[in-house]
Amino acid sequence: MKIWTEHPARTDVEAVVRGYFSLLRAGRIPEAEQLTDHYPVRHVLKSLWSGSVEASADEDEASGSPSADEWEQDLSWLGELALADFHWSDTSSNCYVEITYRAQVIEVALGFRVRPTDAGWVLTGPATYW
Repeated sequence: MKIWTEHPARTDVEAVVRGYFSLLRAGRIPEAEQLTDHYPVRHVLKSLWSGSVEASADEDEASGSPSADEWEQDLSWLGELALADFHWSDTSSNCYVEITYRAQVIEVALGFRVRPTDAGWVLTGPATYW
């Protein structure tokens, strides 16, 4: 987990979030978990699936609906996700980032928080925002 000795700049936090997301997209879940003081990644993946692939299948009934556990069996769908805009609180302690699926912003965003600990400042999250 990245630990800063002082409150990190937005660009530093965004770099960690981008690294986390790149690892998720590559299916390197254990490595992604090491970058933040994290919430369960399974919950994050399920939310991203529900907000992207599953929602897209609901809109396009002709393609057939994906099975309930498909998101866990084949993580290739993560490759179609991308980060969009970062949105910051006035204190620069909280941000959320929009996610796209096939270049369309989805209803799920990932939220992160910079918080102090005895060791220094750490990044917690992601939480999922709907």
